[in-house]
Amino acid sequence: MGVKAGLPVCIGFIPIAIAYAVSAIHSGLTPGQTVTMSVIVFAGASQMAAVNMLSAGAGAAAVIFATFILNLRHFIMSTCVMKRLEKAPLMARLGLSPFVTDESFALFTSSEALPGSPYAFLGLVAATYLPWVLGTVAGCFMFSLLPPLVSDSLGVALPALFISLIVPGVRKSARLFAMVVLTAALNTALSAVISGSWAVIASTLLGALAGVFIVGEEEGAAA
Repeated sequence: MGVKAGLPVCIGFIPIAIAYAVSAIHSGLTPGQTVTMSVIVFAGASQMAAVNMLSAGAGAAAVIFATFILNLRHFIMSTCVMKRLEKAPLMARLGLSPFVTDESFALFTSSEALPGSPYAFLGLVAATYLPWVLGTVAGCFMFSLLPPLVSDSLGVALPALFISLIVPGVRKSARLFAMVVLTAALNTALSAVISGSWAVIASTLLGALAGVFIVGEEEGAAA
């Protein structure tokens, strides 16, 4: 059931992974380093940010710190996912926790059709992790074949995927819609005074904090 629910994400992950791999190779990473990052990190936004920083000449400490801050949202997402899995064995929760992503979190916590079982979430993991890694491998082979215009356009898939996950929820909840609009407005305002990457991080954290007060727990679970 989890695999079926994750199929749209599976399809969307492949072009994003290819775009990441092409960017990473052009930034100077080897195919081995590129694939290893997908296997270990498994976070598209953080991997893209790391590649962009490395291509700009940033040091390892700066890249690690920036991706750590960017991934702080996983603390909130993992907490919500594990709350649904509270009856699962501890080892199952520990094994699944590294595979929580924005997409699997959104699907697992908002879909009433998905049971709160580790097997359902494992299906989501299979539908997201495997396409991400395999898409990265494909991108390593395709980087020399794709024109720059095509490889750059593949990056549009990531924000498009996020939008497709948000729309069903905001159509059902005016409060959730207000939170999304507030977060977007914060990002726009902050982008005028700080760099884009930091604006995304700050607006995400502030939007999540505002969501605690704007969206009630029951409404957030049903959205």
